[in-house]
Amino acid sequence: ADLMPLSGVIANTAALMALTSYGDRIMSLSLQAGAHISQTSISSAGVLGLKSEYLVFDPEEMNIDVDKSRQKILKYRPKLVITAGSVYLFPHPVKEIKEICDEVSARVMYDGAHVAGLIAGKAFPNPLGEGCDVVTFSSHKTFPGPQGGMILCNDSLGKDNIKRLSEAAFPKLISNHHLHHVAGKAIAAAEMLEFGQGYARQIVKNAKTLAAALYAHGFRVLGEKNGFTRSHQVLVDISKEGGGSKVADSLEKANIICSKQVLPYEDEKFTDPAGIRIGTQELTRVGMKENEMDEIAGFMKRVIIDGENPESVRDDVVAFKSNYNQVHYCFRSGEAYNYLDDIYNSIQHWMK
Repeated sequence: ADLMPLSGVIANTAALMALTSYGDRIMSLSLQAGAHISQTSISSAGVLGLKSEYLVFDPEEMNIDVDKSRQKILKYRPKLVITAGSVYLFPHPVKEIKEICDEVSARVMYDGAHVAGLIAGKAFPNPLGEGCDVVTFSSHKTFPGPQGGMILCNDSLGKDNIKRLSEAAFPKLISNHHLHHVAGKAIAAAEMLEFGQGYARQIVKNAKTLAAALYAHGFRVLGEKNGFTRSHQVLVDISKEGGGSKVADSLEKANIICSKQVLPYEDEKFTDPAGIRIGTQELTRVGMKENEMDEIAGFMKRVIIDGENPESVRDDVVAFKSNYNQVHYCFRSGEAYNYLDDIYNSIQHWMK
């Protein structure tokens, strides 16, 4: 494990540097299907001189099409295949992709930036347990710590590759890993050990409830066939209501924050996409549960479907949020250090 990366992008870049060489071919999802830009030719992969091809994504299932992706993997024989990414409703078929990659001696990397907290809380499958060689993630999304990134790997990667992975972070990419963040990452990890399962389960419950409530209000929520979501994310096609940019701006005026989002069946309309992406991790962290998701869906309906002035809705949103100002699923003052001290003593005892 390496907690030195300053962000998920740096973690991804380090993994790409360690596992590929200039001119190698890699495969990931397309940006429309949920890949992070660092996985593609417009960012880290392109800077490193890698050739990008895309796995096949099924918009109806909102997941990787294993059979069609297998054909492409066997055709292009990539050095590395990347699963997961920035838009991620349902667990990807990691085990199946790994088995296909073994046929062409390709490594498998998992970009867990958005779902790391769900994995740690056992609400999402563990990609290392499913055979992934490398897992990268951010320490500040569903994993509720300070800004940063981390890299994990399986022993199957081999000593030489593990050494290259470690050296890619330091000294090749960073020289200062922001030491003041290390304690925060340790406390966040300790909180995930102590409270993570309850936190992760509630995140998913909240996302499912919010998605269902929006759907009941007439929104076109993606993933209906499979229960809308199994993660913290909800995707909504908002093209008929003005598109992602316009709707996200209107919601922001009502103090409801989401992001515009290109959808899997769109062309590359990144500046004015059809969708919005909503997350429930912060709502959960301040103690909101299913009933509150129904209220939030109602606020969104007032702005987007009913056409109510966002500023008037904002007053109600502010009053609603004022009841949720305490952080949940966390240690109280001083408890974290005692917890970490106990872990340290246990490790010291085990090493004797």
